Amino acid sequence: MTELGIGIIGCGNISLTYLKMIPLFSGMTLRAVADINPEAAQARAAEHGLRAETVEGLLAAEDIAVVVNLTIPEAHYPLTRRILEAGKHAYSEKPLALTLDQAMALRDLAGQRGLRVGSAPDTFLGGSHQLARAMIDEGRVGRVIGGTCHVMSRGMEHWHPNPDFFFQPGGGPVLDLGPYYIANLIQLLGPVRSVAAMTAASFPTRTIGNGPRHGEEIPVDTATNIHALLEFDTGAIITLGASWDVWTSSHPNMELYGTKGTLQLPDPNYFGGMVRMSEGDGELIPLAPEDDHPFAQPNETRPDGRRQANYRAAGLADMVAAITQNRPHRCGIELAAHTVDVMMAILKAGETRAWVATTTSCPRPAPLPPQEARALMR
Repeated sequence: MTELGIGIIGCGNISLTYLKMIPLFSGMTLRAVADINPEAAQARAAEHGLRAETVEGLLAAEDIAVVVNLTIPEAHYPLTRRILEAGKHAYSEKPLALTLDQAMALRDLAGQRGLRVGSAPDTFLGGSHQLARAMIDEGRVGRVIGGTCHVMSRGMEHWHPNPDFFFQPGGGPVLDLGPYYIANLIQLLGPVRSVAAMTAASFPTRTIGNGPRHGEEIPVDTATNIHALLEFDTGAIITLGASWDVWTSSHPNMELYGTKGTLQLPDPNYFGGMVRMSEGDGELIPLAPEDDHPFAQPNETRPDGRRQANYRAAGLADMVAAITQNRPHRCGIELAAHTVDVMMAILKAGETRAWVATTTSCPRPAPLPPQEARALMR
């Protein structure tokens, strides 16, 4: 099978993950990296046996068919637009864009050019979340009527050496971490109809906790404490709490309540983890996949010693396969645009204290059973 050439623009922290993971997948070959900081691109290229390019050079390179956009969120839209204008397929880190108008403009441009746009997160393709999807599709918990999601922490400033953008417009827990939860909910339940929310910025400044800027205070200009209600087309109503103002929490990351039972999911920021299910009012019992899903297998060790499954770039690999197979890809533009729509509606509802209807919709992405996941890997 012919492999598509892959180029990466953006050589920050997240690039290390993609540079490590892309070689696990078939159908694509990493060829070059670029960054507005030439030294950063040269360093990454030397580490991974790639060539360093300028941004302009990579966009013009004839051996690059797909460009992965790993820049900061405010650069996602303008760079993805440039990628499409250069005649190349684009895959963006989340969020796809910072406004719905931007997301729809990318959708329209890609359609006009006959190009693909994909976007993280792809963690919902993980074995645990696909197992939960199978339980819902098989009717094991009945019709999902409600649920709760919680993504809560003390924030990014304690570990990230340059956390400023997390606390500016375009940052915050909804735009940074919300995509993992919202995209997973959409793949499980379908599109969101409307939202309500209350939001606040609990602290006017944050103090950087490590690195050369340790002790420096940075301003907070976006909401960091968000509590939202999401109403789905199916009628399900889900509570979403997203906060960087919490020291400790014991909330499960995600629980879904059906007419026949309850489904408890692990953190959708990761590919693996334990899924638990109850039938009726019985206990939550751990579920084991009937067939080992490759994207549930631990393949790296976290700093605290725990093993985890990390297959970021699975969505990119599925898009590359979809291009050659002429089928929809799972982390597609419609899903990404609807996720942006939901996030913008949450932030608007927090400002207006009113219900906000979404203006887009999308189909649920196709499930990814174990055999199809294995086909994406080398």
